[in-house]
Amino acid sequence: MDIPILFRDSRFVVLDKPAGLAVHAGPRGGASVEDFFPALSRRRDGPWLAHRLDADTSGCLVVALRRAALHAAQAAFAAGRVEKIYWAVVRGAPPGETGVVAMPLRRYSDPRGWRMVAGPGGQEAVSEWRLLGRGADMSWLEVRPRTGRTHQVRAHCAVLGCPVQGDPVYGAHPGSGEAGRLHLLARAIVLPLDPPVAAVAPVPTHMRAALAGCGWDPLNR
Repeated sequence: MDIPILFRDSRFVVLDKPAGLAVHAGPRGGASVEDFFPALSRRRDGPWLAHRLDADTSGCLVVALRRAALHAAQAAFAAGRVEKIYWAVVRGAPPGETGVVAMPLRRYSDPRGWRMVAGPGGQEAVSEWRLLGRGADMSWLEVRPRTGRTHQVRAHCAVLGCPVQGDPVYGAHPGSGEAGRLHLLARAIVLPLDPPVAAVAPVPTHMRAALAGCGWDPLNR
């Protein structure tokens, strides 16, 4: 397995996780990021995932190589000090140029599966968003989640009335020829440690045409 490395030091590796690859094997097994761990370190007590990404989300994924580094990263995430930036191609357009979605999220299950539902009774969830560009029936958003709830960016985009293109849970739509591919990128991450950990992920192939249609310059990798 070959996953690009965006950042590496003695404490951490930031991987450019491809869309469609789970971070860890589920009940049904299958390939995962954790299969790549032996290539990252031969230490007997690691590596560890410092956080999670949905299987269908691509981009920056932080892996701790040492236990002390894992604890430092977990503390930074828990305190809300980690800066996370997502790029999303969404259906339609948001109500304005910038804004904040502050809508609690809770897990809901039915015979079809589970999803996160916005509304009372859930955990606090806050996402800042900014419109970066628009195309035909779609928009390019930058989203900065200030909390770390499961599916937060996807659920909050749906709350805005513009679900992520290709999202089978919060707004399935054939989109522009990329049906079934989630157009969500964990674009950048910064952990304010000493020294800091920072990485920027390139735009994956399946998002390039849609982003270009919204005004993204392909030279801005």
